[in-house]
Amino acid sequence: MTISKAFRLGVLSGVLGVACFTNHSALAWQGNAQAAKTLQEYVGQYRSEAEPDVVSAVNVRGGALSVEGERSPRLVLKTDGKDTFATETGATKLSFVRGADGKVSGVTVSGGGGRQGGGAGRSLVKFSDAAATLNHFREYTRSEVMIPMRDGVKLHAVIVRPEGSEKTGEALPFLMQRTPYGVDGANSLSVNASKPELAGSGYIFVEGDIRGRYGSEGQFVMNRAIVAHTSKTDVDETTDTRDTIDWLLKNVANNNGRVGVLGVSYPGFLAMMAGIDAHPAVKAISPQAPMTNIWKGDDFFHNGAFRETYSFDYVQQLEGQKTDVRVDTAEDTYDFFLRNVNFAGAAKAAKMDGLPTAKVFLAHPEYTKFWQDMAVETHLTKVEVPTLEVGGWWDQEDMWGTQAEYSALNPHDSKGEVFLALGPWNHGGWAGTTRHLGVVDFGAATGNQYRKTIEAPFFEKYLKDKAGFTLLDTASFRTGVNEWKYYAAWPPKVGFKQAKLYLLGGGGLSMAAPKTEGTVSYVANPADPIPYRNRPIQPTYGTGSKWRTWLVEDQRFVSGRKDLANFSTPVLDHDVTVTGDVMADLFASTTGSDGDWVVKLIDVYPDDAPAPMAGFQLMIVDEIFRGRYVKSFEKPEALTPGKVTEFKWSLHGADHTFLKGHKIMVQVQSSWFPLYDRNPQTFVPNIMTAPAEAYKAQTISIYGSEKYPSHLEFETTE
Repeated sequence: MTISKAFRLGVLSGVLGVACFTNHSALAWQGNAQAAKTLQEYVGQYRSEAEPDVVSAVNVRGGALSVEGERSPRLVLKTDGKDTFATETGATKLSFVRGADGKVSGVTVSGGGGRQGGGAGRSLVKFSDAAATLNHFREYTRSEVMIPMRDGVKLHAVIVRPEGSEKTGEALPFLMQRTPYGVDGANSLSVNASKPELAGSGYIFVEGDIRGRYGSEGQFVMNRAIVAHTSKTDVDETTDTRDTIDWLLKNVANNNGRVGVLGVSYPGFLAMMAGIDAHPAVKAISPQAPMTNIWKGDDFFHNGAFRETYSFDYVQQLEGQKTDVRVDTAEDTYDFFLRNVNFAGAAKAAKMDGLPTAKVFLAHPEYTKFWQDMAVETHLTKVEVPTLEVGGWWDQEDMWGTQAEYSALNPHDSKGEVFLALGPWNHGGWAGTTRHLGVVDFGAATGNQYRKTIEAPFFEKYLKDKAGFTLLDTASFRTGVNEWKYYAAWPPKVGFKQAKLYLLGGGGLSMAAPKTEGTVSYVANPADPIPYRNRPIQPTYGTGSKWRTWLVEDQRFVSGRKDLANFSTPVLDHDVTVTGDVMADLFASTTGSDGDWVVKLIDVYPDDAPAPMAGFQLMIVDEIFRGRYVKSFEKPEALTPGKVTEFKWSLHGADHTFLKGHKIMVQVQSSWFPLYDRNPQTFVPNIMTAPAEAYKAQTISIYGSEKYPSHLEFETTE
């Protein structure tokens, strides 16, 4: 959810790893004693081997050495010793390295740090002696306003617009983001660094605090539900959006009457609100990883299973104060939640059980009207404005919402104005300049490709009538082969056929249905639950947390455990592509009266693959299902011990090729702790308050036979 801060502060590529937020117009100081001729030997372009797409250029300008990047400000450097220079503050030093021939061949950076380019101690290689102008930042001015809503509440917003545009007659569209994460950091540098393509073109950027957050008045309500607007006091995020736009159109000079809205995560939810009962001025929206249904598949529950650590941390972050101070502790959260038995115990220990959403968790663990009213997808019964949905294959927070909103809108898309972009990213990862996620290398800076060819042209088309947006429906980055694919719909149909991958009784996987009886069993013990990521497990956004990349962690850290089942193909003799919505259809039984099922589809790399991927087990899709909801999400029921039951649920979308020489693995387990709370495995009315004695070890059996054909369903190439 907190990725929205990247928009506010700027996603810094790093100039040689320097994250500097100083206005470059204030850097016109002197002090470089070396002659321009001598400085010329440092001129060129530099990059690291790890991130070759993050390029920095060193130039001589006005007799002084300077450094710049496409997404970083131009900084003047001063001499700090032989072959050593420093930024204005002296916090970061650049030590140029010479080769055996005496020529400058690279640079080492100490101090500072950057979000995209690495940090202290980085070594970069000079790959070109040519000077380059990479930075095209446009100067923006900043102002703050308080905007009145229909019920008298005033909301705080920051307006950042091109310098002088209000006087020159340059009519520009608004590009707006509303957020619960604070907008004080919005300024010229932040918009240039986070959206260089759009900032260079020129927009009136508006960033607003929603009700009850940071500088805005009123009461904050988590994911405020849409209400019937029968009186002036009936407000929700759709009305606040409309009122904000009304005010902007009337009070901000030289706007062209058009508004675009975008946002990631919670701001993605708010972007979708701009497309429901849309203001006539809204001409384009881009909900990116939007919170859509926080019970069925987004932040707080997945198919009835409670996302305990995430919910615990996030509710304190947003409801414990008007800002969003992160939860942090040195304790392994695995131990904390195990010791406190259930969510009620953990919430009491943290003194958060009185917070509004925590109280709802305790009172409404099932899919009650409260959660149903908050669901966004049920309101998407028509396409009101052109919509670009964006999501990542390894989004650790909101993978569900992107595809759910597209799926809801697509049947009503008579004008071809609903678009979908899916790539190899974690939550909001398309904002960065990197070809990596964790240790996985996708061969190109896919976020840059998306922003330059899809996002920026999308807004340019609908807000400025410019040509260049060519996406017809869906852009999908197919992992494994690392290629962009373009489809007429999602899931794609042309060139694909339905396939099933069967779990066999002996632990095998096959595209052919089983003909013999087979069962694989394991004992699941709630006293020793399977961790969802390598321990120690830090708080979600705590110091040193690996939360953002846990979905691409090597699964070998758990695959050898005895309390799960592994199913695998032999080494593949040809490529196998899995595309579309991957469905798990599992026939299973338990000796208990409740239970969880986690299914992971895993790409097993060859043992002789180049480091660090040798033998790597990469999750492609994965999801959990809570057994008590097999008949109804609204009315949980106990399972019958020993009865074979069919459980069918989505593992979400994929577009991945398992390469020849790899193996396909399916892993089934019954805990994923402490991201998901432990299932007692004996039926209790409310797992949130389950007593310690209810938690019992149970034997889980997965069936693979002609009668009970457990399998995965997906589309594959013909």
